[in-house]
Order: sequence, then C-alpha cells, then structure tokens
Amino acid sequence: MSLIRQIWLLLLVTLVLAFAASVGVAVVSARGYLQTQLRLKNADNAASLALALSQQKGDRALLELLLAAQFDTGFYQRIRFIDNAGRVALTREAGPAESDAPAWFTRLTPIVSEPGIAQVSDGWRALGQVEVVSQASFAHDQLWRGSTRAAAALGVVGLLAALAGAFVVGRIRRPLDATVAQARALVEGEFVSVPEPRVPELRRLTQAMNTMVQRLRITFAAQAEQVELLRRQANCDRLTGLSNRAHFLGQLATTLQREDGTAEGGLVLLRVLDLAGVNRGLGHAATDHMIVTIAQALRPYPERVDGCFLGRLNGSDFALSLPVAGMAEETGRSLVAALRVVLPSVVPGVAVCVGATEIQRAMTLGQVMSSADAALARAESRGPYAVDAAGASAGSLGMLGEGAWRSRINDALEQRRLRLMAFPLVDAHGGLVHLECPLRVQLEAEGPFEPAARWLPLALRSRLTVDLDERALALALAESALDGRPRGINLAPASLADSGFAARLRALLLQDPEVAKRIWIEVAESAAVDHFDNLRELARQVRTTGARFGLEHAGERLGAIPRLIDLGLDFVKLDASVVAGLALDSHRRAFVRSSVTLVHSLAGQVFAETRPTARRSP
Repeated sequence: MSLIRQIWLLLLVTLVLAFAASVGVAVVSARGYLQTQLRLKNADNAASLALALSQQKGDRALLELLLAAQFDTGFYQRIRFIDNAGRVALTREAGPAESDAPAWFTRLTPIVSEPGIAQVSDGWRALGQVEVVSQASFAHDQLWRGSTRAAAALGVVGLLAALAGAFVVGRIRRPLDATVAQARALVEGEFVSVPEPRVPELRRLTQAMNTMVQRLRITFAAQAEQVELLRRQANCDRLTGLSNRAHFLGQLATTLQREDGTAEGGLVLLRVLDLAGVNRGLGHAATDHMIVTIAQALRPYPERVDGCFLGRLNGSDFALSLPVAGMAEETGRSLVAALRVVLPSVVPGVAVCVGATEIQRAMTLGQVMSSADAALARAESRGPYAVDAAGASAGSLGMLGEGAWRSRINDALEQRRLRLMAFPLVDAHGGLVHLECPLRVQLEAEGPFEPAARWLPLALRSRLTVDLDERALALALAESALDGRPRGINLAPASLADSGFAARLRALLLQDPEVAKRIWIEVAESAAVDHFDNLRELARQVRTTGARFGLEHAGERLGAIPRLIDLGLDFVKLDASVVAGLALDSHRRAFVRSSVTLVHSLAGQVFAETRPTARRSP
C-alpha cells in the first residue's frame, strides 16, 4: 500500500473513530440526563398528587376522581394508589406511547422511567402511597432528535476535517509525486530538477535529489566534452580542425549510398602548389598559418549550405562536397578568386589550383575521386590559380523548376503513390529490433518509386516535407497493424519548423495506442543542433504515446549538442561514416566507445548504421 493511501486510511479511521466516539458520548450523556429528568418529574408529580389526595380525608370516590383527573391531564404510563396493606386500591394505566424514534434506536438506548412514590395521609393517619410512572417515549423522541443534530454537526466537522486533511495530504503528495517523476525521468535518461517544497522533511529529500541531478549533469557535460575531444582526435585534422581524409571519404561514400543522401552534387578539390618548397622557403610556422588561412576561407560554405562538408585530404589538398548539382565549377572559381586576393597578403609567392567535378548518385566513391583528381591534375598543369571542371551538369533535378516539382510531389501525395521500404535493424544476436522504413515516392505515374535522395531536396524547396512525413507515419502505423512488426521512420529536420507538426503526429499515434508502441521515430542529428526546442517538444509529444524517439546519422556533433541531456532519447544511430574503419583506427574506436557510453548514460540504446547492403547492429 502506498504512503498516501496509508495516510488517507489513517485519516479515515481517525475521523470514523472520532465521529463514533463523539456521537456515542453525546447519546449516552443525553440519555442519562433525560432519564434523570424523567425520574425527578415522576417524583415531583407523585409528591404533588399525594398532597392533593391527602386533603380528601380518605374518601374513596374523591381519591379515584382526583387520580383519574391527574392521569388524564398528564402524560403518564401508570398512576396507582396502594393502601397500607400493600394492595392496589386505585390504578390508571396506558400502553407505551408511540415514538418518532426508530425501534432500533429505542432498543439500543433504553430509557427507564423510574416510578415516583409519595405517602398519602390524613393528618397523622397514613392512608397509603401513590406511585407515578411517566411515559418514556417523549424522552426517546428528544434523545433521537438531539442525537441526529449532534451527528449532523459532527458530520460537518468531520467533512471540514477531511477537506483540511485532503489539503495537507495534497501538500505532501505534490512534492512526493514530483520526486517520483524526477526519479522516473532519471531512469528514462532525463535529468530534471523540481521546485523545493515548504515541508522541511520533503525539502531535504528534494534538495538531495536535485543535488544528485546537478552532479549527473556535470558528469554528463564532462562526458560530452570527452566525446567531442575524442571526435576531433579521430575525425579531424589537428591543424585546421577540418575532417581528415578517412572521415571525409567516409562521409562522401555514405552520402552517395544513403537513402536520403545526395542524388546530384559536386566535389571541389583544392591543392596548394609546391607545398614542400613553400615549407622549406618560409618555414613551418608560416606554412601552417597559410594552411589555416585556406581552411578559414573554406569554412563558410558548410555554414551557408545544409549538407555541405569539407576536409583536408593531406598536407596540400582540401576537399569540399556540395549537395547541389551544377555548382562545383562556379564554387571552385569563387574560391580561387577569394584566395588570389587573400594569400599574397598572408604568404607571398603561394598559389593554389582547383579541380571540380559533378556527382551523380549512380557513381561510386572511386569514380568520383578519379574524376576530381583528373580535373585537379589538369588545373595543376595549367599553373597557379587555375580551375578545371569535369562532368559538367546543369542539375537535372532542378531543370523542371520548383512549381513543376511541387506539382509532381503533390500528385503523388493525392494519388497515394508512396511506399515504405523495409530494411531490418537487428541486434547482436540477429534478432529483429525493427524494420527501417524509408519513404519512396513515385514521381511519375507508372514510373519507379524514387528514394529520398531523388525528391527530398525538391520537397524541402517546395515545403512539402511535413505532408510526406505525416504520410510516412500513417503508412507505418497501417502496415504495423497488419503484421505486428515494429517499424522505424525518419523525419526531415525541416518539418520541425511547423508549429503544429508534433501535435498532428501525436494525434496519428493515439488513433491506435497499441500499434503506436511499435513505432520508432528518428530525426537527423543536425536537427538537435538547429531546432533543439522544436525537437524536444516533438520528443515529448511522441514518447507520451508509447512510441520511441531517437537520432539518426549521429556522431558528428553528438557531444556538442546543447542540453542533449534534456531530450530524453530512446536510441541513437551512429552514422556509417563514424563507425567505418574501427578495426584499423584506435582513435576512432575510443571515440565510438565514448559515444556509446554517453548515450547509455541517458538510458538510450545505440545502433550503428552501415552500408545499405549490410545489416545494422547495436
């Protein structure tokens, strides 16, 4: 039995006992008082009747007349005259009078009408004695009325006491409930603080819990800093902080093969000409300064374009991946123009060249790099600040225009030309965790169902991701209801900007709460950085339905997410570029191990994303 129920039971028992004792004492006291008054009345009436009878000189007729008159004018049960020989000479009797009090009450509280006795005499000569017994029913009536009034008054007092007790119990229960909720949140990986109550004992408990939460926050922050440090060691170039060669190529390979990766894009390679000679002529410090300057010139591109990333492939080569087709050569020329102005003022005599290539989803990583390397070699042969491009493309995805693409996607939505794929996510023993279900859209009637890489950029531009995400959830719910298997869907970060998106998803999930428990919803890690408040609200709405919520493509900025501790994640999926090459890189192993520990401290599960042809494992 819970503490609150025990308090309520104690309060109820106390009130019942107090009520019963109070009513009992009141009834017994009133009964004793009425019985005493009845006895005194009988005695007084007997004395006054004896006095009147004594004045009749023993005349039997007058005695009988006076006794009958007394009986008729009073409320008596019995009046009788007993002579000196002990015989009943005269008597008047009546049966028990009717009472308003219930029979059970009369039986429980009997009132005895004790006879009043007085001597009757004629001068010094004793004639006998008179006995008077009044009816007891009026006393029972009075006792019943008094008892009901007392019970009503005590009931009102008991009700007020119960209300006061409810108020007090409520004051105790609120901080206890808050502390229990805080403990449950800790189990689920959420670290929340609660206001301190006024009750001293509960205040100490709350202070202890809040202190523990604060210390866990500090520990988690230290873990996050450690994860970020290990990430930089594993994935970043020490001098510039850009992605190193292994990590950049892993990102590029993953982007080419991922469902929501880049369908068309570009790759720009930049090379510092004769870096070894520059290093010998200017020295190590000046060369490093020049390298950092080039990195700073490259950094604004990922900040301006979502999905763009860059890296340092070796001492002299830099790479920039673009998620938009038809922009590689133009980006390379703008970069060269900027460096032509900046570099001479930093390190005289230094020059760069750029090779650019367009990317198609069907290309492999080797084909992309070979094309870019060939363009870079041609640019290097032409001299300083030369630019060469390969695989020129006008960007076939954008040729139709935004209006045409919006119309195509809207038609697919209206005609329900959408389908969920099903890729198994399995645990370490090969058991199914859930089916990964990316959405594919049939853009042309009778055409193929295209992956997100084909239509997602246009859906983002046309602001249709919300409709597509809601449809994906509806499909997952319907299919899971049919076969009972759990399914996972991914949401576009752009959908979080819609203020009503979270509420609509929750309404969809609540249509079938049992099926909702089999749904896994995930959002890219970038959403936790760019839309943290919206993501936290979405997580709160989704998790109340029983569905699970987590991050996908994670690891790049996991330790840098502000207030990650407040998201309440159920799971995290580490990106394929993060887990690739673990067997050969001790720094990367340490980073992944630290990331897993960080997520486990939030009571979340961790899964690793791999290439589309492979399985996922926790």
